Amino acid sequence: MSFWRSKRGLLALGAVILLALFLVRPGANRLRARIVSSISLALGRPVDVSAVNLRLFPQPGFDLENFVVHDDPAFSAEPLLRAQDVTASLRISSLLRGRLEIARLNLTEPSLNLVRNPEGRWNLEGLVERAAKIPAAPTSKQASEKRPAFPYIQAVKGRINFKFGLEKKPYALIDADYAFWQDSENAWGMRLEAQPLRTDFNLSDTGLLRVNGSWQRAMVLSATPLHFSLQWDRVQLGQFTKLVYGQDKGWRGSLLFSATLTGTPGDLTVATAASVQDFRRFDILGGGPLRLAAQCSSHYSSLDRILSQVDCSAPVGDGVLNVKGRILRPFSIRDYDLAVTGENLPIESLITLARHAKQGLPLDLAGTGRLDAKLELKRTTDAGGALVWEGAGETKDLHLESRLTNTALTLGKVQFALPNPQNTKPRTRSASNLLPPTEPHAEIGPFNLALGRPLPTIVRGWVSRSGYNFTLQGDAQVQRLLQLARTAGIPVLQPAADGVAKLDLQLSGVWQNFSVPRFQGKAQLHSIRADVRGLNEPIEITTANLLLSPDQVSVQNLTASAAGTVWHGSLNFPRPCTTPGLCPVHFDLHADEISTDRLSQLINPSIHKKPWYGFLSSSSPNAPFLLTLHATGKITSDQIVIRKLKANQLAANVELDAGKLRLSDLRAEVFGGRHTGECAADFTAKPPEYSGAGTLEQISLGQLAESMNDDWISGSATASYKAKTSGLDAVEMIASATSSLKLQARDGLLPHVTLTDGTGPLRMTRLSATLLLKDGKIEIQQSKLQAPTGSYELSGTAFLNRTLDLKLAREGAPGFNITGTLAEPRVLQVPASETRAALKP
Repeated sequence: MSFWRSKRGLLALGAVILLALFLVRPGANRLRARIVSSISLALGRPVDVSAVNLRLFPQPGFDLENFVVHDDPAFSAEPLLRAQDVTASLRISSLLRGRLEIARLNLTEPSLNLVRNPEGRWNLEGLVERAAKIPAAPTSKQASEKRPAFPYIQAVKGRINFKFGLEKKPYALIDADYAFWQDSENAWGMRLEAQPLRTDFNLSDTGLLRVNGSWQRAMVLSATPLHFSLQWDRVQLGQFTKLVYGQDKGWRGSLLFSATLTGTPGDLTVATAASVQDFRRFDILGGGPLRLAAQCSSHYSSLDRILSQVDCSAPVGDGVLNVKGRILRPFSIRDYDLAVTGENLPIESLITLARHAKQGLPLDLAGTGRLDAKLELKRTTDAGGALVWEGAGETKDLHLESRLTNTALTLGKVQFALPNPQNTKPRTRSASNLLPPTEPHAEIGPFNLALGRPLPTIVRGWVSRSGYNFTLQGDAQVQRLLQLARTAGIPVLQPAADGVAKLDLQLSGVWQNFSVPRFQGKAQLHSIRADVRGLNEPIEITTANLLLSPDQVSVQNLTASAAGTVWHGSLNFPRPCTTPGLCPVHFDLHADEISTDRLSQLINPSIHKKPWYGFLSSSSPNAPFLLTLHATGKITSDQIVIRKLKANQLAANVELDAGKLRLSDLRAEVFGGRHTGECAADFTAKPPEYSGAGTLEQISLGQLAESMNDDWISGSATASYKAKTSGLDAVEMIASATSSLKLQARDGLLPHVTLTDGTGPLRMTRLSATLLLKDGKIEIQQSKLQAPTGSYELSGTAFLNRTLDLKLAREGAPGFNITGTLAEPRVLQVPASETRAALKP
């Protein structure tokens, strides 16, 4: 053996060649056409490279710039692969034989477009079939092998896009690290690690997708033996639904999905497993950990596009949920024939799932019993593509309870059925949605629901993919009905009330966007006792008709009693309303008689400690109900009694806005005349503030004197007033009161006032007076009294303790000073000179 044929000689020859290349540096671009032609021939696709640079270290090879592999025009006009930088490493042993053989292709940040045509073929299928027909040596071939080896192709930080026909999908894989190689004489291998992405949304927690696979040489792709394993983990469930459906469906948890594919595309065995850890709805934080899991096996044929022998199972406690059957064209328009069975499913496990999926359910809601069901799901495009559900099921020994809502319900057996629409007569859905929909649905019941009355409430309804509808008919104890609503997680008002209701209600809703369920219908209320925060006695509702519409609650034909007064009328407020203080109430109420004394007993029995209106200014941390209420409406009363003052035919428009009260168009018959005005109170101020203004027309001054227990005046009068005060009791209110009164009186008599002996009580033909109340006294200004004996200027002060300091002055005649009290006035005549002095400004 000569030296150049020995190993040492070959090594020396290689060193000489490398040294020569390093010194001479031949132009690599001269080889560009040869490299492009070689790669194009291997791939069967046109290839472009803008520049080729020779690289010697750390391994001889070439740096390719703007590397582009064009796609088959039948699939897409866009490139199949594009990479800015590609490194082609040469196999050193081939250099020693005088050949250029690529050992490794490294692609940096490549972009790969996967296209699926309308016939269901992918643009990579031709490359796989072509690679199977090329007699290349394995990637890790022996050094003595003369055939060129299939290079190890690796991509780093790449992107894989998907396109179906002419439509480019928003789905992509980013940060993709993948590699292809020929594992043995007739087998190839690949691996992929990437993050799924949707380009039209900002997604950040879509997990990591890992794929490992191998396939063998075959004449046609459908007969290629293959084995692939896929794992997708660390996926946030909300981000997963947004990735797949384009919107966050509102579910939370950590998703893990795995799949194994073995066989050939013509007869592929598929095994999948999926689980969700800590499953819950986005707005539910409690309920404890919950894991959902399912496993499936099936066979898929790419020739027939049929997923057959589907067998899925999901454990539910010590029971199991099974799905078996077949699916035709699972990746396009799906036809399927599936059988779903639930065997011995524990109610306790279903309740746990419901607590994680339904907002408002009590955290301690528990249940016992079992559920069994057998269903069939069919869909055939040849028959119009209608989905058909058919089957039945029932619960056994069903019992629900919750200590938080003080609820215990024994339902026993509840049956449900999925009717085949082909076997039922078509029905038109009514406006109230009472009739079942035309889409597949489950009809539930009827079954009995004991709600504290001798006869049970009858419940029946239906559930479909889009929504649900139940009716409740019968008698119920109100407290039990409210407990049932809380147990079912239905947002309703929770008053401290009890009584009897005759129900004709409908509970309905849709699943989309977690819409709140709605009660509709009517209920006749009887003998209701309701405790209201801030009141010392319950309000008793004798009868009322409750009407529930989609957007409001209306109470009609109301008869109730409070503070010894019987009220009749109606009220309504909008829906939904779970916090009474936030719901504007509109009312129209009438009372036979309103007594402020009896009202004070309702508000506060310690009448000497606190006035009746004090409840509106409570400093308690739990504000009284009326201090949080928003209400508008009208109140009328045949009579109102304020101590000894009585007014008839009261009517007022009322606005109560969280402690701010306003009465407008306040009308009443008082002192034989008519009052018209308005008043307001601000109970949020410290102390509360009050104001009012109005007119009194043709009132009887004699009735005014009678209410004061002293017949000190008679006649008729018309007056207008403005008043303002503040305080928590009468003393504070009197001390801070300011008011003005303009009075016009006529044809009156002051029985206690006699100006001179023998003239008798003072008669007033006309009195025009302006009265100002301030600092606990009434100042009389710009007033004139006309009497049969003459016309007098009236001035002075009247104190609230009924003491007087008044002056009657007349030009050119003696005047009079009136002192003493209202009941026993003292009249002193003064000389004309003093009268003239009093008249001077």
